[in-house]
Amino acid sequence: MNAETTPDPLDAPQPRPQSLLLAFFGNHVLEQGPLAVYSGSIITVLGRAGVGEQAVRSTLTRMVNRNLLQRRRQGRKMYFGLTPLATQILQDGRRRIWETGAVNDDWDGSWTLFGFSLPESWQRQRHDLRSRLGWSGFGPLYSGLWIAPGRVDVSAVVGELGLSAHVKIFHALADEATDIDLMIRDTWDLASVAARYEDFRARWETWRSGPADDAVATRLRLVSEWLGIIRTDPRLPVRHLPAGWPAKEAERTFHRVAAETEAPARRTAAALLETTPL
Repeated sequence: MNAETTPDPLDAPQPRPQSLLLAFFGNHVLEQGPLAVYSGSIITVLGRAGVGEQAVRSTLTRMVNRNLLQRRRQGRKMYFGLTPLATQILQDGRRRIWETGAVNDDWDGSWTLFGFSLPESWQRQRHDLRSRLGWSGFGPLYSGLWIAPGRVDVSAVVGELGLSAHVKIFHALADEATDIDLMIRDTWDLASVAARYEDFRARWETWRSGPADDAVATRLRLVSEWLGIIRTDPRLPVRHLPAGWPAKEAERTFHRVAAETEAPARRTAAALLETTPL
């Protein structure tokens, strides 16, 4: 592949500012203890990833309103730190990235069935529930019955959304009469999931660190994009997926670039970020 046809990872659509901010806090704040970061520092770092000052400020405000960030004023400066909800979300994301992984090659044959029935007027609750179920690996077997491979604990999701009285959860094995391959193809859009992995690998596999690279910006884009991909991947058992499933190779590419950018990104962030105990 020559220089004219080699895809550039930064040519991908710009991640949403909130996705980059969550990647920022996950990379540089989550493991440092209860810290708040000066808004000017956040603007500087996100600016290196292509996000303008006004977009950063408005996104910070929205995240405060959504209980993802908390504000603390010191003198004329405003600092932002993680809420318990955001900490939980980021810790879950970290487990998905670094521990669970993108390939499910040790499935025990079990499924979690999640049934729900909500009043027609509860549009927001229905949207929030479906979003959280998708993040937890569920797909819609039928309109009010979702399914995920393995034993999935969604009690925290149900409790947080206040929907305990409206759901039923079962753990079961499929009968021999069930064609699992067909069920998976009917429930999940495998072609879209595979295409996202293939596109990610095509753009990032040729990336190599150079003297002009901005490790902080590169790592923010990398982690934000990868998390967005695995959030849409239900981690279906690999033995029931099409041959040559691209998740493993894409994950190998992700880990290589993540390893090459980790140390320089941390050094740069340490020099740029102004923090205070939260």
